[in-house]
Amino acid sequence: MNVLFASSEAYPFFTSGKLGDMIGSLAVAMRRREVNVRVILPLFGDMQEEWQGQLRYITNFNVPVSWRNQYCGLFELVRQGVTYYFLDNEYYFKRRGFYGFYDDGERFSFFSRAVLEAVAYLDPSPNIIHCNDWQTALIPVYLKLYYQTAGNKYAYIKTIFTIHDIQYQGKYGPEILEGTLGIDRGHFNLVEYDGIVNYMKGAIESAGLVSTVSPTYAEEILDPWYGCGLDSFLRLRKHKIHGILSGIDRKHYNPATDAYIAAQYDAGSFETGKPLCKKGLRNSFGLAKNKDPLIGMVIRFESHKGLDLLIHAADEILDRGMQLAIIGYGGGVYERFFGELAARRSGQCAVRFGFLPDLARQVYAGSDMFLMPSKFEPCGLAQMIALRYGSIPIVRETGGLKDTISEGKDGNGFTFVSYNADDLRDACFRSREAWQNKQEWTALVRRAMLCDYGWDNPSKLYLEMYQKVMKL
Repeated sequence: MNVLFASSEAYPFFTSGKLGDMIGSLAVAMRRREVNVRVILPLFGDMQEEWQGQLRYITNFNVPVSWRNQYCGLFELVRQGVTYYFLDNEYYFKRRGFYGFYDDGERFSFFSRAVLEAVAYLDPSPNIIHCNDWQTALIPVYLKLYYQTAGNKYAYIKTIFTIHDIQYQGKYGPEILEGTLGIDRGHFNLVEYDGIVNYMKGAIESAGLVSTVSPTYAEEILDPWYGCGLDSFLRLRKHKIHGILSGIDRKHYNPATDAYIAAQYDAGSFETGKPLCKKGLRNSFGLAKNKDPLIGMVIRFESHKGLDLLIHAADEILDRGMQLAIIGYGGGVYERFFGELAARRSGQCAVRFGFLPDLARQVYAGSDMFLMPSKFEPCGLAQMIALRYGSIPIVRETGGLKDTISEGKDGNGFTFVSYNADDLRDACFRSREAWQNKQEWTALVRRAMLCDYGWDNPSKLYLEMYQKVMKL
């Protein structure tokens, strides 16, 4: 079985969050199951020099972009047994950053078409192209429209499309259909939804199977509250949808070997290791050295992360004798609020701004609890990393948070259901009460650290999905 992952991100080359982490670690996990997984990515200008020096040129070819042809170079690099291909076009990709440009629709329609053109130069050819999020959503569409003719190598390729976050769908006006996408108006129905071009809708329509990154999220997106306008369309195609919980790379996130934290520890030695990490975190963030429990957060400053709940509850949480150490990125009103909160409650609350993965490890290791009050969370990896480091998650029951965190006698965290600031506050207070009981807390931390949310089980489920799509 030859599977080609098509993605805009993959660790360690390009990552801005969960997508990159998942692709990088799942590819390695599938190789362990003897699936010939390869990954194809844009060659963004942000690639670090250490990787640039390892690129091997394969060939170049032209990619049809509507009425014109654009150059594309094909490079490869092998890491941990996985072959990574990189598609080079300096006009589209040699920029600082991955997304947020005025021509993103054209950039990723080019990438989708270039992936299919590159297949002609890959040996062996993929049986399955596994597409991820809207940036690769046109691959199943283009494959169906322009590449699959009887008897050619493309005719036997199956496609899977994974929804990592349904709120980002790739929506554009219908005017881009012919001049940018190169799709004849007679095929507008493939990508049209609510009168506009919707890349994700096209992938869901055209792909053999669709997956999401957690079982609960697979159900949630059928509901108008979570479906971001696609819920009714998805309900008619429920039979195509599989919910598979993502995992984390347990070797990459391992407090027993982590060089970025103050002291290494495992489930048998955290009682000595974590206090040293907590001390280091307080020193790093300028928090008061007292006996209070410390809540950590590593979060993108976006409304769906539940930050509006924390705005209402933060002072009460701090008044109850808890500390907050936050790493946040994304700017906007939330950055201003938490910056002001940290200034006003100096010693109790501290914030560091930016995408800081090394410092984030100190937060996971040094915090007692880890807060994720999300309005929705397709999977969430932070709560899994927190468990690995013995930081007890406090989460709202949604998406992957609901699938991984439970409260109770044999639970591994604290949860609340209603999207309500009072319920968030009460969950934090319950965690503080448990923290005050040393015996209870020690048992809870040990249970948390022994949770296994690695890739062994998810990779098995992906293999089963690949076997299923091959029979379609």
